[in-house]
Amino acid sequence: MSLLTEFKELAMKGNVVDMAVGIVIGAAFGKIVSSFVNAIVMPALGWVIGGVDFSQLTVELGTNAATGEPVLVQYGQFIQSLVDFLIIAAAIFMALKAINRLKKPAPAAAPPPPREEVLLTEIRDLLRER
Repeated sequence: MSLLTEFKELAMKGNVVDMAVGIVIGAAFGKIVSSFVNAIVMPALGWVIGGVDFSQLTVELGTNAATGEPVLVQYGQFIQSLVDFLIIAAAIFMALKAINRLKKPAPAAAPPPPREEVLLTEIRDLLRER
């Protein structure tokens, strides 16, 4: 079997196609959440706590000797990314929780017969043998 044929068989399996669709939708969802956080959540949060612009929060470590530019730790952008992650994680959690509710529970195994019924069955079988 050629390499191309093997690849085609792998790509056409249901799980691979489902996973690819999930990745594309997930990437688009991530962009939407990032836009929501950057344009709505962080400005509102900054306004509530006193007009802070999180994208501008930095700590200067010093200057670059070669260029003279300041060396900055941009922790405000990290905070924004953290909020992005928390919103995406919460949304995925809620989606999985909803999906799991829709799944039918596995049928429960039949309980064993009562002890009396087992004993009566054994007695019946012994009487048949006679």
